[in-house]
Amino acid sequence: MKLFLLIGSIFAAVSILFGAFGAHFLKEKLSSDQLVIFEIATRYMMYHSFGLLIFGLLGYILTEEIISLPGIMMIVGIVIFSGSLYLVSLGGFKKFGMVTPIGGVILIASWLTFAYNIYKLS
Repeated sequence: MKLFLLIGSIFAAVSILFGAFGAHFLKEKLSSDQLVIFEIATRYMMYHSFGLLIFGLLGYILTEEIISLPGIMMIVGIVIFSGSLYLVSLGGFKKFGMVTPIGGVILIASWLTFAYNIYKLS
């Protein structure tokens, strides 16, 4: 589950970088609504980066079958959810806001898939 550790670490670093970028550079450039959207994207990217790190670590304890699908779903969910919010917040890409809920549903589904896989263990 090295892949989830690698991607989780990269996403965490990117979310810190984007958080600093938003706080120090974009604060002057974006409207308050755009900044809130940017911060939501950054926050959810960080939360789910930790999820990927957890999945990656658990991959060394549990079977790959339990971790693989939820981890892949989480990566896809982060890219769609946070990615679309970043595009919307930076302006000119409002149509991408229509896919944001799809990313959110995929993130929720990744956690529920993981829970179901854990439940099947018992």
